[in-house]
Amino acid sequence: MQLPDAEQLLTLLIEKIQPDITDNTVIVGIHTGGAWLARRIHQTLEIMQPVGVLDISFYRDDYSKIGLHPQVRPSQLPFEVENSRIILVDDVLYTGRTIRAAVNELFDYGRPASIHLAVLVDRGERELPIAARYTGAMLTLPENSMLELRQADDGKLNLDLRSITAR
Repeated sequence: MQLPDAEQLLTLLIEKIQPDITDNTVIVGIHTGGAWLARRIHQTLEIMQPVGVLDISFYRDDYSKIGLHPQVRPSQLPFEVENSRIILVDDVLYTGRTIRAAVNELFDYGRPASIHLAVLVDRGERELPIAARYTGAMLTLPENSMLELRQADDGKLNLDLRSITAR
């Protein structure tokens, strides 16, 4: 399967987000792929507020099944969440469970004015009623596959499709 160019998708995503940026907008990326994207969006759009990063490991609904990921990092929200217009960024939207966890964590920091979701790729098949406001591309992928964003040493972004085995 031929995957779209991640750098081109990011450019498209930035173009879609740009008209909605205000002085009250903050960009928050979900660790790892969403954080890479958020930093690039933040830099390109010259957002005044610092970029935020969430590690949702403790907020996952499968935490009791899979345990703690060995690379848990603290979330960094170097701005006031209360009344902020948040653009929450992730690489791939699939079931919606990651986004639910991220929203739960954000509300632990305060009540934002709004949260809008931006994703590089929406692969459909939601398990929760969650939708992205900004999307780089919508893709239909083979069952038992995982789409992963990777960052090369030079900072360029690439999409990889991997087969996964059922548990």
